[in-house]
Amino acid sequence: MSEIPPPQPPRPGGQQPPQTGAQLGLPDIKQPTPFNGATVYGIWGPRGIRHPGELPLMWIGVVVTLIFYTVWTFSLIGVINGLQDGTETFTPEEGTEDLANPDNPTTQFIVLLGILPIIIWVARAMMYAQQRAQGVRMSPTQFPEGYRMVVEAAAHYGLRKVPDAYVVSGSGTINAFASGHGFRRFVVVYSDLFEVGGSVRDPDALRFVLAHEVGHLAAGHVSYIRLIFTNLFANVPILGPALSRAQEYTADNCGYGMYPNAAPGVIGVLGAGKYLNADVNIFEMADRAVTEKGLWVHLTNWLASHPVLTWRAHALMDRSRAGRLFFRPKNAAFSSPLPSGSQLSRKWPTPPQVLAMLDAAATERPAGIGEQFGRFPGVDYAGMDTIRQIQTFPPLLSRPLNVAPGLTDEKHDGVSPTDPGSPPNPPVR
Repeated sequence: MSEIPPPQPPRPGGQQPPQTGAQLGLPDIKQPTPFNGATVYGIWGPRGIRHPGELPLMWIGVVVTLIFYTVWTFSLIGVINGLQDGTETFTPEEGTEDLANPDNPTTQFIVLLGILPIIIWVARAMMYAQQRAQGVRMSPTQFPEGYRMVVEAAAHYGLRKVPDAYVVSGSGTINAFASGHGFRRFVVVYSDLFEVGGSVRDPDALRFVLAHEVGHLAAGHVSYIRLIFTNLFANVPILGPALSRAQEYTADNCGYGMYPNAAPGVIGVLGAGKYLNADVNIFEMADRAVTEKGLWVHLTNWLASHPVLTWRAHALMDRSRAGRLFFRPKNAAFSSPLPSGSQLSRKWPTPPQVLAMLDAAATERPAGIGEQFGRFPGVDYAGMDTIRQIQTFPPLLSRPLNVAPGLTDEKHDGVSPTDPGSPPNPPVR
């Protein structure tokens, strides 16, 4: 990483530094408008990064919203007519609702639906104001390493303007999000996640996360107009969360597009936190997306705004196809010695059997891998394997699935997408 240049002394006579691309010898980038999008690639953003299910689901959301507002328009006419006709002696006909009554839930819903765009606008304004008033703003002099990650991602994905970036107290929560207000965009990182960027931990994992959040901005996920046409759809069971999951896969594509080798790291920190992330094996996580079957696992994913972590890990490791939205993936790289939770308990091993497995694994464990209880600042890890080596090491006692394409493995109903010893495939979109 290049060093931040030292602050320059004030310019004589109050002369201002260059403000435009032309003054800096760079091409000027047009201001964002509702019709040109947040990036130089136009209103649809950079090509080739979207999950294939995102735009179809978005258009379904648009249709659903238009239907809602068509019904709302006719209902509003009914309310207005009721208010015009309503007097102290007005009584609705038997079997009809008194839409003139402000305590009527239908009337309240009609009014709420009408002011929903205003509610969304105000909520976004308040969210941005909260960060401006309380968050620690990244800048060239404050958390410059993290700020550079944001700026590099913004440049890579063609954002017209650099988004604001803030660090807020995580209180143990691992999270980050992106949003906006008007044409302004911002990224917020919780402090517990931001700490992963420390040199003893996994800076590339933080780079991936920030590129993921900038990817949301580049793909237009936080556009006010888009939210107007998808906010109601988000509450539609199954389909609404599916759009959110597709957007998360799109943002993951953005993180992977810049930092493909950091994919194991980001799964590690999301799965086990900032201390134990180094000991999470990406193959074990990804393969469980294949082996964990059943309605309840699928239902857990269908109701979630983000893909379940095992499916997300699988999508980052197997780049031959897009991440799954509704049904689990089929391709596994290894066969685990432990049964999945979807199998009946009679197939589960006994304590003596598992103790034997642990002893066998201990004899196979490389010398560079010590006790798996995380990495901490101030400890010398020079004699150990790197974090990424540990995360991508073939799972101990697991059998590689070298099944020919088109054939089905008897145990896992899958095929091996890659040579287990090779790095993840490049993205195919």
